[in-house]
Amino acid sequence: MVLPGKKIRVLIIDDSASVRQALTHVLEQDPEIEVMGAASDPFMAAKKIQEEVPDVITLDVEMPRMDGITFLRKLMSQRPIPVVMCSSLTEEGSETLMQALEAGAVDIILKPKIGAADHLAESGTRIREAVKGAAVARLGQSRRSAAASGPTAKLTADAVLPPPSGRAMAKTTEMVACVGASTGGTEALRVLLEQLPANSPGIVIVQHMPEKFTAAFAKRLNSLCEVEVKEAVHGDPVLRGHVLIAPGDRHMMLERQGARYHVAVREGPLVSRHRPSVDVLFRSAARSAGANAMGVILTGMGDDGARGMNEMHQAGAYTVAQDEASSIVFGMPKEAIAHGGVDRILPLDQIAREILAADRRR
Repeated sequence: MVLPGKKIRVLIIDDSASVRQALTHVLEQDPEIEVMGAASDPFMAAKKIQEEVPDVITLDVEMPRMDGITFLRKLMSQRPIPVVMCSSLTEEGSETLMQALEAGAVDIILKPKIGAADHLAESGTRIREAVKGAAVARLGQSRRSAAASGPTAKLTADAVLPPPSGRAMAKTTEMVACVGASTGGTEALRVLLEQLPANSPGIVIVQHMPEKFTAAFAKRLNSLCEVEVKEAVHGDPVLRGHVLIAPGDRHMMLERQGARYHVAVREGPLVSRHRPSVDVLFRSAARSAGANAMGVILTGMGDDGARGMNEMHQAGAYTVAQDEASSIVFGMPKEAIAHGGVDRILPLDQIAREILAADRRR
């Protein structure tokens, strides 16, 4: 873990010289990050690590001589260092990256598109966030607070939805559980969802993850859990025993028609430097569900979800935050607690039970 006041030293491993150069440019725009070196394959990287141990590694998946997953597994078994996987946007790659997360990678980023200025600005924000989150991550926390900087002002949920009315909504429908997570969240969500029975209340989730990868992530969870898990599509109903995960690069909002809920999936600006944003989901729950919703905020870097959870709390929702001891990164839960919107703080392995208990109390 990086000491306060020290720069985060990053080693870039990628066989593309242009990608190495682009990542260096993106990362060093942040005064808290220093690229200590770059390597074109894992063998060169191993030599550099022997000379100086980085705080964070960005690791390509497809490389000559040894693929990224094999190197990651060797690294985690011999000398664990926080690793952020760097990949191109492909369906096949997304399946491989699920293996990387299971092997111990902290996060996933997309390779920056060279020459696409707008994309580079947004992807640069995401890349720097991922590296900063990895730098403070506790490796092996569940199974085995730096402020983000960006090229533009950080937008709130106002950019997508107007604030809630402030009037608490009566409990008139089934409960909907709204969950937000970021760094370390892929593993935390697996732990949470594996504990839920098939008749659990409907759940909607925002996990910070690039597009394409959320579909593979949902498919992987669906193979492990009793509940049905899928990547959300615009208009999907929120049903008991079903879990909807926001697609990468799209905001997801909870909407109500009569006594039923569905999700809206829409484009929009980065909110709290993310898309999808937990703040957007939580605000929509405060507006559309009020006391019929439960809010859960899990491990993650930054403060996305803190304001939205407070709005849910004020609208009558029951809210829970993951505790520090079980969090990979205690950023998002800590900020939600500081904003005053959290009713209860629990370790990860007790949150599924709390969702079921809240459902029974209705």
